[in-house]
Amino acid sequence: MKSPKRAKSRIVKRSVRIDGGLTSVSLENQFWEALKEIAKERGVALQDLVATIKAERRKGNLSSAIRVFVVEHYGARSPRA
Repeated sequence: MKSPKRAKSRIVKRSVRIDGGLTSVSLENQFWEALKEIAKERGVALQDLVATIKAERRKGNLSSAIRVFVVEHYGARSPRA
């Protein structure tokens, strides 16, 4: 019996211009889409949102900080049981 196929999470690497330089960020496509949606909701450019996340991160790499930011953003919006 074959085991069910798992959907591979596709990592997408993009360069974002922050403070005049390019920063490479690797995220799953779902996080990129969520980040774009949040930037649109806030009326800011994606690169400006990423720059803010970078400036406010406490530790860890930028990709991890973005994932935490997205999870916290949507977690704050969901009703508590």
